Amino acid sequence: MTLEYNQDKVDDMVLALLHLTSFRDHGCVRAWKAHDWDVLNRLYEKGLISDPRNRSKSIFLSDDGALKAQELFERFFGS
Repeated sequence: MTLEYNQDKVDDMVLALLHLTSFRDHGCVRAWKAHDWDVLNRLYEKGLISDPRNRSKSIFLSDDGALKAQELFERFFGS
Protein backbone atom coordinates (compact mmCIF):
# COMPACT_ATOMS: atom_id res chain seq x y z
CA MET A 1 0.00 0.00 0.00
CA THR A 2 1.49 3.33 -1.04
CA LEU A 3 0.71 6.56 0.76
CA GLU A 4 -0.10 9.45 -1.55
CA TYR A 5 1.39 12.77 -0.41
CA ASN A 6 2.07 16.29 -1.58
CA GLN A 7 5.66 16.17 -2.84
CA ASP A 8 6.05 19.96 -2.76
CA LYS A 9 5.19 20.03 0.95
CA VAL A 10 7.67 17.24 1.65
CA ASP A 11 10.32 19.07 -0.40
CA ASP A 12 9.74 22.22 1.66
CA MET A 13 10.04 20.30 4.92
CA VAL A 14 13.28 18.59 3.86
CA LEU A 15 14.69 21.91 2.66
CA ALA A 16 13.86 23.39 6.10
CA LEU A 17 15.64 20.46 7.75
CA LEU A 18 18.66 21.02 5.49
CA HIS A 19 18.88 24.47 7.08
CA LEU A 20 19.02 22.78 10.50
CA THR A 21 22.09 20.79 9.47
CA SER A 22 23.68 23.52 7.36
CA PHE A 23 27.12 24.99 7.91
CA ARG A 24 29.40 27.49 6.19
CA ASP A 25 32.38 26.07 4.36
CA HIS A 26 34.74 28.45 2.54
CA GLY A 27 31.94 30.98 2.01
CA CYS A 28 29.39 28.41 0.80
CA VAL A 29 26.44 26.89 2.62
CA ARG A 30 26.54 23.10 2.87
CA ALA A 31 24.23 20.62 4.58
CA TRP A 32 24.34 16.94 5.38
CA LYS A 33 22.42 14.96 2.78
CA ALA A 34 20.98 12.20 4.98
CA HIS A 35 17.49 12.57 3.52
CA ASP A 36 15.34 10.72 1.02
CA TRP A 37 17.09 10.55 -2.36
CA ASP A 38 13.95 11.29 -4.37
CA VAL A 39 13.42 14.51 -2.42
CA LEU A 40 17.07 15.52 -2.80
CA ASN A 41 16.85 14.90 -6.55
CA ARG A 42 13.74 17.09 -6.81
CA LEU A 43 15.45 19.88 -4.83
CA TYR A 44 18.41 19.59 -7.22
CA GLU A 45 16.09 19.79 -10.24
CA LYS A 46 14.56 22.95 -8.73
CA GLY A 47 18.05 24.50 -8.50
CA LEU A 48 18.03 24.71 -4.70
CA ILE A 49 20.92 22.31 -3.99
CA SER A 50 23.90 20.83 -5.79
CA ASP A 51 23.70 17.41 -7.39
CA PRO A 52 23.39 14.93 -4.49
CA ARG A 53 24.77 12.06 -6.58
CA ASN A 54 28.39 12.22 -5.48
CA ARG A 55 30.59 10.67 -2.81
CA SER A 56 30.43 13.67 -0.50
CA LYS A 57 28.29 13.39 2.63
CA SER A 58 27.00 16.93 2.13
CA ILE A 59 25.50 19.08 -0.60
CA PHE A 60 25.82 22.77 -1.43
CA LEU A 61 22.76 24.97 -1.14
CA SER A 62 22.39 27.58 -3.87
CA ASP A 63 21.95 31.16 -2.67
CA ASP A 64 18.21 30.86 -3.35
CA GLY A 65 18.15 27.44 -1.69
CA ALA A 66 19.88 28.69 1.46
CA LEU A 67 17.52 31.66 1.74
CA LYS A 68 14.41 29.56 1.15
CA ALA A 69 15.66 26.90 3.59
CA GLN A 70 16.06 29.51 6.33
CA GLU A 71 12.64 31.03 5.62
CA LEU A 72 10.96 27.62 5.70
CA PHE A 73 12.79 26.61 8.88
CA GLU A 74 11.60 29.79 10.62
CA ARG A 75 8.02 29.26 9.37
CA PHE A 76 7.79 25.59 10.35
CA PHE A 77 9.85 25.55 13.54
CA GLY A 78 10.02 29.14 14.82
CA SER A 79 8.28 30.10 18.01
